[in-house]
Amino acid sequence: MSTTQSERLRELLEPLVTSQGLDLEEIAVDSVGRKRVLRVVVDSDSGADLDAIADVSRALSAKLDETNAMGDAAYDLEVGTPGAERLLTEHRHFVRATDRLVKFQLAEGGELVARILDVDEEGVDVEVPGVKGRKATTRRLGFPEIAKARVQVEFNRKDEKVEKDMKEEEEA
Repeated sequence: MSTTQSERLRELLEPLVTSQGLDLEEIAVDSVGRKRVLRVVVDSDSGADLDAIADVSRALSAKLDETNAMGDAAYDLEVGTPGAERLLTEHRHFVRATDRLVKFQLAEGGELVARILDVDEEGVDVEVPGVKGRKATTRRLGFPEIAKARVQVEFNRKDEKVEKDMKEEEEA
């Protein structure tokens, strides 16, 4: 049986989030000054747009009011997505990060920055960028080899799919 407030809230809210076609990634209750803040992080394989966030926020707010799960004291409800530099902790996170650059902390020590090419039940296939004019190489990382993984923000990456689509439009 769950004992913490976050675990009780997860049990209450997760079915509602799932019914909206989203995954409940994180729940946290924090004190900010005299106020409490309930932060709920949601996501899906196709991402969560603003309309989906607004819909789930209204549904969660109604459920929390109905059940009085947060008690009588005032609180703010914040619903959002994981953000650009999300930590990858679940298999679905790695799948969603396919084609993204990720910084891996390896269980044996050391770091590796590589692009996720493919994900299966045992691990990930990655492309390690070449250094000093060398070609990129591929590598297999089993999940036990990964201590921590975080998506990296890329500002200058040329999106090959977008470039291909633009070229096709110019030719048409």
